Amino acid sequence: MPDLTALSISPGDRFVEALEREWARGAAIAPIDEMLPEAERRLLLDALAPTHVIEQDGERRSLSGGRPVEPGDAVVIATSGTTGQPKGVVLTHEAILASAEITSGRLGVDPGSDRWLCCLPISHIGGFSVITRALCTGTPLTVHDRFDADDVMASVGRDGVTHTSLVTRALRRIDPGAFTTILLGGAAPPADRPGNVIATYGSTETGSGVVYDRRRLEGVELRTDDSGQLWVRSPTLLRCYRDGVDPKDHDGWFPTGDAAVIDASGDLAVAGRSADVIVTGGEKVWPARIEPLIAALSSVAGVAVIGRPHPEWGHEVVAIVEPADPSAPPTIEEIRVAVRSVLPPRWSPRRLELVGSLPRTPLGKIRRDAL
Repeated sequence: MPDLTALSISPGDRFVEALEREWARGAAIAPIDEMLPEAERRLLLDALAPTHVIEQDGERRSLSGGRPVEPGDAVVIATSGTTGQPKGVVLTHEAILASAEITSGRLGVDPGSDRWLCCLPISHIGGFSVITRALCTGTPLTVHDRFDADDVMASVGRDGVTHTSLVTRALRRIDPGAFTTILLGGAAPPADRPGNVIATYGSTETGSGVVYDRRRLEGVELRTDDSGQLWVRSPTLLRCYRDGVDPKDHDGWFPTGDAAVIDASGDLAVAGRSADVIVTGGEKVWPARIEPLIAALSSVAGVAVIGRPHPEWGHEVVAIVEPADPSAPPTIEEIRVAVRSVLPPRWSPRRLELVGSLPRTPLGKIRRDAL
């Protein structure tokens, strides 16, 4: 059976070269953030169970307790979830190739004139899929070891990069107009984003984005069930989790855990994680609908809307805000006005909590479990 090699190598050419070598010898790989604290690293290695590891020195070393993979498996990549134990997602070469082809097809990427820039963490699907997208289609690639706004902009002129993937916080620090296309993942996209910035929907399990600007990519099927949960069927889906559990049903549909609406034209509107819904006074309130309204205030640098227990309503809507200027934070009245201008009164936060900074994952997603 094929090996699973953990690559604990800094983002850059050496990582890409090691990836291609391992694939060439039939192994699958597991990208590991080389900067992880030792305790987190051990937890992740236990969950992914690689048979070997390659670190900065380039040597392949055997690991005890590792398990092989199935023929055709390409990568075991950790989910970027914010709660619970890390979970490995197994993606096949077939799924990775399908993702690269349908993404490039939708964007009209030309390997002869375009170049991808990877500046997101490669241990997450958002960054890793930029690399595989380029490799599978023969498109030139530049990999940065981290996001730095000045380096990103310099790379446009120096390297000729045309396409990249970013999260919202990074988008605000560069000139988007310098790129042909920017794929945007993570937090809710800004309403005033330029036309070349595409809001994506997807997950590690879907092999990266499968919906661009609310429209599904070629070969991707979407449906919702009676509870409003979104299901996806796609050639890009995971084979299984690392523990062998296949979350797909017998017809190949994957339950995303997201609540969504698909309109008559096929456009997708995701309300948010089903687990994030707030029930207040018997009414469902979706944080993903509220947060962009608060984030649009100039006094707000970041926001998370959650439910806190309330003796009368069950839960009350609370806005946790990272002020843009700690000396001039927003008031609860300003926030309520912004929300009530669009949404029903019950959706307006009843309480405001100010924090120095919101806890985030490496991709900029709010860690709601830490609030």
